[in-house]
Amino acid sequence: MGSGQLHVDVEFKSPADKFWGTVRDSTTVFPKAFPQDYKSIEVLEGDGKAPGSVRLITYSEGSPIVKISKEKIDAVNDAERWVAYSVIDGDLLKFYKVFKGKIHVIPKGEGGIVKWSCEFERASEEIPDPNVIKEFAVKNFKELDEFVLKA
Repeated sequence: MGSGQLHVDVEFKSPADKFWGTVRDSTTVFPKAFPQDYKSIEVLEGDGKAPGSVRLITYSEGSPIVKISKEKIDAVNDAERWVAYSVIDGDLLKFYKVFKGKIHVIPKGEGGIVKWSCEFERASEEIPDPNVIKEFAVKNFKELDEFVLKA
């Protein structure tokens, strides 16, 4: 089957530490701040932040393809502001046998850049690259920036 990677950089205006803090608090913040995207995020194992933590994400009706996703946090570095995760169960795995993501927040001037990347392995050759997931991430980061700026 085919495997690949996607990358995208999104500039944000809010302070990098606040942006990163909100990414780290996504379990509680995202369903409240973005109910159009997230119905709920439930911690199944761990504290929802530390490596080994497992979260069940239920997406709202507007979500493309994926309604439920179980993610495991693989690694975190708060000093360098990055988190790596794997999708271990849910709708996405119907399309991709492997799906790993990384979010890296880099300060730049008053704001910063959030780098999102994923590695994936298609379940079959007909499955396209997960560009719809990348677009959802971009939309989410832009909404997050607006949310942090207002907070």
